[in-house]
Amino acid sequence: MSPKSASSALDKLKLVLPDLDKRELVVPGLDKRRGVLPEVDRRTFLFSAAAALAPALKADSTPDLKPVFTEIEKRHAEYLRLIQDWIRQPTIAAENKGINEGTELMMRMLREIGCQQVIKCPTDLHPGVFATLDAGAPKTLAVYIMYDVKQVDPSEWSSPPFTPTLADKPGLGKVLVGRGAVNSKGPEGAFLAAVHALRSSSRKPPVNLVFVCESEEEIGSPHIQQVVRRPDVTAALQKCMGVLTPSATQALDGTVTMSLGAKGVVELELVSTGEKWGRGPKLDVHSSNKARLDSPAWHLVEALASLVSPDGNTILVDHYLDKVRPVSAAEKAMIDEAAKRQDEALLKKQLGVQHWVHDVSFRESLELLCSQPTINIEGLVGGYTGPGGKTILPHRAVAKMDLRLVPDMTASDALAKLKAHLAAKGFGDIEVNMTGGYDPTSTSPDSLPVRVESAIYKRNGIDPIVWPRQAGSWPGYVFTGEPLKLPAVHFGLGHGNGAHAPDEYYLIESDNPKIQGLNGAVRSHVELLYELAA
Repeated sequence: MSPKSASSALDKLKLVLPDLDKRELVVPGLDKRRGVLPEVDRRTFLFSAAAALAPALKADSTPDLKPVFTEIEKRHAEYLRLIQDWIRQPTIAAENKGINEGTELMMRMLREIGCQQVIKCPTDLHPGVFATLDAGAPKTLAVYIMYDVKQVDPSEWSSPPFTPTLADKPGLGKVLVGRGAVNSKGPEGAFLAAVHALRSSSRKPPVNLVFVCESEEEIGSPHIQQVVRRPDVTAALQKCMGVLTPSATQALDGTVTMSLGAKGVVELELVSTGEKWGRGPKLDVHSSNKARLDSPAWHLVEALASLVSPDGNTILVDHYLDKVRPVSAAEKAMIDEAAKRQDEALLKKQLGVQHWVHDVSFRESLELLCSQPTINIEGLVGGYTGPGGKTILPHRAVAKMDLRLVPDMTASDALAKLKAHLAAKGFGDIEVNMTGGYDPTSTSPDSLPVRVESAIYKRNGIDPIVWPRQAGSWPGYVFTGEPLKLPAVHFGLGHGNGAHAPDEYYLIESDNPKIQGLNGAVRSHVELLYELAA
């Protein structure tokens, strides 16, 4: 036992025996005339006693979190306003809308929870934020925050997307509707509230915190490396035990799916133009000329059709699948368990579908979801798309696309193979413009953060479904890959839905005892921090 540990245990021993220093310490079998120990022997005895008591003291030293939880209840309205104010500030990277104001708000919120160092990190496009909160703790946790959101069409929403609105959702409770509510300002706000609640109850966080925040996640994180690879950020991350992304993990039935990674992604545009092709018009012309002119729009359609089978479901790009890692036995076991525990009918209802691809079984659909790469068309844009007709032959057509990647694929290799395929099939003139993307990410199920989050869920009566990887993507590769090689997890009780869609929401007050509202989400983060510290 170190002198420092013994001294701490000694202080606790004195709480039990307040007048310890004044007592005559009689050791059985010792001559009574020498029953009062000399001072040097007294200290030896006390430290020995403290060392013997230390395990018992540690076992009984579980922190009392009731005062913190009381603070969370008391400040419910304040923490709700924090999330509302955050949603109220548009931060749309794709439209360069509100990013600078959003960055300033992000920095202010980090200062308000006690971060001593908050630094704006410029990149070649939109800035990020790096912050540290030194609590003097032995362990340090990194927290990844994205504060940008997807674009909106206000006509599709029941309330203005940047006017956060409380609404009653039957069977669920009171929800907050707004862009970014669940992806991801609501859950991230719950984490910030947890740290604030500790501070307002006169406690330091039980672990030090390192925040890495970006404003480009929704455009494929093209400059996340410029934030994470800063020497000061890398040095801080090298001291961390892992990376947390605050999330709302509970489904409508209260279950939690705990993912061990995520697919990578490439976001790109394919652009077909008459000028680059050397065929078809260089400007839009009257559609009657189609009888004698080639069409850049049809040229793009042909190129797209060459990438996949006629039903769009089988990738035909040469050598594209060569590096796809086979599904392991452990992953198959996870998928088997998920198929037993997830509600297929509920999932189909949420997605608004009646069939899985090729009419496969539910279990096979789950394996496809986590193990197969995809080539997806997000949107097709060309010519006139307004009301009525315009009878033109457009000179330019664009396909917005995303490619989802699985281990052991990389974004650079997938892009190179796509370009090579187009060139080989006679479509080398079509521009391939990558706008963002990154490699897949994976974390071991035996890592400390995974074990700790699992323990918190189980303590709250939830046996989480362990899942190989999300079908969606986040830039976790910058943390889990070289040189940091940190485990990374998504965590947080609570529920929300509608990410990237109209009427996105985050649950604030739950009517369902199986699902936590805002207060429960905040409490879960407090529990996580203490469990990590232990």
